Amino acid sequence: MPDAPTRLSVVLADITTLGVDAIVNAANSSLMGGGGVDGAIHAAGGPAILAACRTIVAANGPCQPGHAVATEAGELPAGLVFHTVGPIWTDDGADEHDRTLASCYARCLDLAREHHCRTIAFPNVSTGVYGFPKARAARVAVEATAGWLGRVDDHRLGEVVFCCFGRDNLHLYQQLLAEQR
Repeated sequence: MPDAPTRLSVVLADITTLGVDAIVNAANSSLMGGGGVDGAIHAAGGPAILAACRTIVAANGPCQPGHAVATEAGELPAGLVFHTVGPIWTDDGADEHDRTLASCYARCLDLAREHHCRTIAFPNVSTGVYGFPKARAARVAVEATAGWLGRVDDHRLGEVVFCCFGRDNLHLYQQLLAEQR
């Protein structure tokens, strides 16, 4: 019997409270924590996440935009944290920013496959202090995720959750996911 298709869903929640196999952190390249979701994940997860990030940076240098790395989740209910660095929005180079943001989602989904995850939750990557327009970022996120799922057939993902902290993002994702059905 073939596996059921991966479900795409959206929730209004604090990503640090989700009991999924992996949550995604909208990190900065230093991986040392910051504001927004990055700071919340580091604070809720405790010192184990920062220690793992320090080890990664010491071995490999800063995480580049569009890339992702995996760490343990410390005290979070999730099993793993995938740290990805999104693009900082500027009006010039919009298409390149879209490609970099799409790469964030694809790289995290690659990590989910490598770590045999059944569930993964994404925040709204790059839409906070990095200034990516929310509607554009939501479209890139949904299209990149659906595209990855359509290309990769050897994954175990049962659900991809877009976790929104604000209602404006929630409504954007609800509309985009309704269009996907």
